[in-house]
Amino acid sequence: MVEVNANPEPAQNMTIYINNLNEKIKIDELKKSLHAVFSQFKKILEVLAFKTLIHKGQAWVIFEDVTSASNALRQMQGFPFYDKPMNYQCFATQRIHEKNYPTHDLELAAVVFVLKIWRHYLYGFRFEVFSDHKSLKYLFDQKELNMRQRRWLELLKDYDFGLNYHPGKANVVADALSRKTLHMSALMVKEFELLEQFRDLSLVCELTPQSVQLGMLRINSDFLNSTREAQQVDLKFVDLMTTSNDTEDNDFKVDDQGVLWFRGRICIPDNDDLKKLILEESHKSRLSIHPGATKMYHDLKKLFWWSSLKRDVAQFVYACLTCQKSKVEHQKPAGLLTPLDVPEWKWDSISMDFVTSLPNTPRGHDAIWIVVDRLTKSAHFIPINISYPVAQLAEIYVHSIVKLHGVPSSIVSDRDPRFTSRFWKSLQDALGSKLRLSSAYHPQTDGQSERRGRSNHWKIY
Repeated sequence: MVEVNANPEPAQNMTIYINNLNEKIKIDELKKSLHAVFSQFKKILEVLAFKTLIHKGQAWVIFEDVTSASNALRQMQGFPFYDKPMNYQCFATQRIHEKNYPTHDLELAAVVFVLKIWRHYLYGFRFEVFSDHKSLKYLFDQKELNMRQRRWLELLKDYDFGLNYHPGKANVVADALSRKTLHMSALMVKEFELLEQFRDLSLVCELTPQSVQLGMLRINSDFLNSTREAQQVDLKFVDLMTTSNDTEDNDFKVDDQGVLWFRGRICIPDNDDLKKLILEESHKSRLSIHPGATKMYHDLKKLFWWSSLKRDVAQFVYACLTCQKSKVEHQKPAGLLTPLDVPEWKWDSISMDFVTSLPNTPRGHDAIWIVVDRLTKSAHFIPINISYPVAQLAEIYVHSIVKLHGVPSSIVSDRDPRFTSRFWKSLQDALGSKLRLSSAYHPQTDGQSERRGRSNHWKIY
């Protein structure tokens, strides 16, 4: 590959022709044509003035460009257009700590590098430095500098120069040097390494002068085979597989490999090992990075289907030790605990709870409804059946509590479905009682009802 910067039209056309010759791999024709063309090309290059002699007393102009891979410098002279190149410099190796520099410091490091390698040209003379990083223009006016920039300013103050902004698209030479591609020899080394890796995979490789032809690689997953074997053992899935293709509108389909699918998702049978494999792969692999239960469920339900998928995902994430140790809670703090107000009159504020799972009585009662006065600690133990509807419980409440003690101003209870139902809330709103439900997983709010229920439970047994 031939590259010539700022060359006239004859040399430019010649480079295009030489580059086109590289595409023709016939060696004999290439040798004859290339020898004649290259001889003529050398004569043209001898006429061109790529580098001129240094003139003392003339100002210097330096163009620099920095990329993540390399830095490029161009030194120019020739007043007033500065069109005579003196030196070119391109260094592609950055030290390890320089790779962590921000862009501003990388550009400034290139300026420092210029002053060090061309000190014998620049020291004692006025020169200008052009960079495509605009913030360097205001370096000497910054109020706050980091320690690295302060150290470099100790070097910069010994030179008489100015920092100027030059757009990157106008700085074509330095930009081309900083983005210089790898040599063709390096590419060939990578190519042969790649071919060896493909040969290790037992692929058929054929190397031609212009291309590499490879055979098709097909990877069969053991997961589908394991899934098919597990489906054939599960009786429920066997029935679905036999009736899956009876009608076209059936959501269950069997593919050519004998695997059952449900609406484009693989059906996973009741196999603990198979489910564990899927959950671990989607939660603990390097690509998943321990997602939460909600995200993990939405990702899995696009690919797999089984009846208890959401519950299994929630239990798996909750049992993950890494998530429990390192995950940060994003919920708003619950705040400070506040005690309940002390009632001013008996039966003005009550608490209630259910004691369930008791032996059946001759009248069919299997639970006790405990209602406690928060001031006097007196209580009513009302026998009920746990299957009573809310309307019947409301009738018992009016007959056993309201008729004897009046309507309370507040009722403290847990979040039992009966106490959170719309019927119960509407009833208390109509009576003028305020419901004070406890927090979730915090039974200490209604501690006296819990304690009364425990004591009563001991008495029964």
